[in-house]
Amino acid sequence: MKTLVEGYFRLLKLLVVACMAVMVAMVFGNVVLRYAFNSGISVSEELSRWCFVWMVFLGALIALREHAHLGLDTLVRRLPPSGRRLCLVIGHLLMLFVCWLITKGSWAQAVINLNVTAPASGLSMAWFYAAGVVFGVSAGAILLVELVQALRGRYDGAGHDVARATESPLTPATEGRARP
Repeated sequence: MKTLVEGYFRLLKLLVVACMAVMVAMVFGNVVLRYAFNSGISVSEELSRWCFVWMVFLGALIALREHAHLGLDTLVRRLPPSGRRLCLVIGHLLMLFVCWLITKGSWAQAVINLNVTAPASGLSMAWFYAAGVVFGVSAGAILLVELVQALRGRYDGAGHDVARATESPLTPATEGRARP
C-alpha cells in the first residue's frame, strides 16, 4: 500500500512539473508569435489556464501530504496534550467537511458541464472541474488517515508520527526533518 501511495504522489509531482512546462512553453511561444510574427496560438491561453488550475490543486495535495502549508500554532502549542489533540481533531473534521464541499461542488459542475465544450480547444469543460474532484477525494483520504491516527494517539499534528511502527502510507516519512 505504501508503495502505491508513494507512486501516486510521484505521479502528482510529475504532473505538476508537466503542467508548468506546458504553461511556460505555450505562453512564451504565444508571446513570441504575437510580437515577432503578429499571430498566435488561440488555444494557448485556455490550455495554460487549465494547466494552472490543475497545477494548483495537485500542488496543494502534495503540500498537504508533506505538511508544507503555512500554519500558525502559537496558541495550540501552549495547550496541554489533550487540548492539542482536541484542536487537531476539530481542525481535521472541518477540513474534511471542506473537502466534501469541494468534491460535491466540483462533481456537480463536472456533470453539468460534461457536454459543454471549451471555446478554443473544444475539450469538455468537465476536465476543468475534475481537478476539484481529484483534490477533494485525495485530500479527504489524507486527512481521514491523519484523523484516525490522531484519535489513536499516534499523530501529533505536526506531520510527525508518535509511533514510527504504525506509519501511514498516506503521510510521508518525516525522519531527518527538524520539528517546527
